[in-house]
Amino acid sequence: MSIDVHIARNVAKLVRIRVEDEDLADLVSEFNAILGFIEQLSEVDVTDVEPMVSVTPMDMTLRDDAVIDGGQQQNVLSNAPDVREGFYAVPKVVE
Repeated sequence: MSIDVHIARNVAKLVRIRVEDEDLADLVSEFNAILGFIEQLSEVDVTDVEPMVSVTPMDMTLRDDAVIDGGQQQNVLSNAPDVREGFYAVPKVVE
């Protein structure tokens, strides 16, 4: 697949970036280089390769899904400018 100036201009319009006409030739060459690299990747034989979660072999560690009280009320409210009876206090906006 090859990208021409018309397609590059259309892609720039779709992603809402302004590309001047004199810069379109550089954009076309960059798009074609990227597509060439992707074509090289499609030639790699990966039939015996297991899918990976990370580049290093590791198991996903999950925490228990447990409902807890939290016990963090004072920490959460410590940055509030106004606290009353353990809740955020905000000015009344509707009469």
